[in-house]
Amino acid sequence: MFLIAGLGNPGKKYEGTRHNMGFDVIDYLIEKYSVPQSGVKFNAMYGKDVIGGDKVILMKPLSFMNLSGGPVRDMVNFFKIDPERELIVVYDDIDLEPGQIRIREKGSAGGHNGIKDIIRQLGTDKFMRVKVGVGAKPDKNWDLADHVLGRFADSDRKLVDEAIKRAGDAVEMMIADGVQAAMNQYNRKQVP
Repeated sequence: MFLIAGLGNPGKKYEGTRHNMGFDVIDYLIEKYSVPQSGVKFNAMYGKDVIGGDKVILMKPLSFMNLSGGPVRDMVNFFKIDPERELIVVYDDIDLEPGQIRIREKGSAGGHNGIKDIIRQLGTDKFMRVKVGVGAKPDKNWDLADHVLGRFADSDRKLVDEAIKRAGDAVEMMIADGVQAAMNQYNRKQVP
């Protein structure tokens, strides 16, 4: 069984923001597979279904981004998920241009507070990730929080919507064919 955790911030105020890429990818998968909602458990909305031939749990933590680790840890423990082989976390990345995605098997938090909290709560950085590019701050003097909590320019929206779909499809390939196959397929730079 796989646990797919999409990171974001709950509430209408944050819909469509750069920081909610993980939620957007989970929503894409829910719609694509008509995944029924199972309710709220451990401060996360979740649903269960089969994707890529395996049972999956799709979750969106409701704890706000910087505290994502608690709900992820609780789901991992409750459903007996092996983080190294069965956990996939989807989130925004300011080091990737809008429209780009990157898959990793493990690694540091790279300055992402949601990932920092998950690593702290799980006690490991060995879990798969799908990063969705949101672009860097346009000016070094801008506040990072304002940037990630902002919305995309119209010129980037089409690229981001395509990246959300590719990220969801990459998750499906990671489940069905393994993370290496997905990295080979999706870690190539997309040309607009």
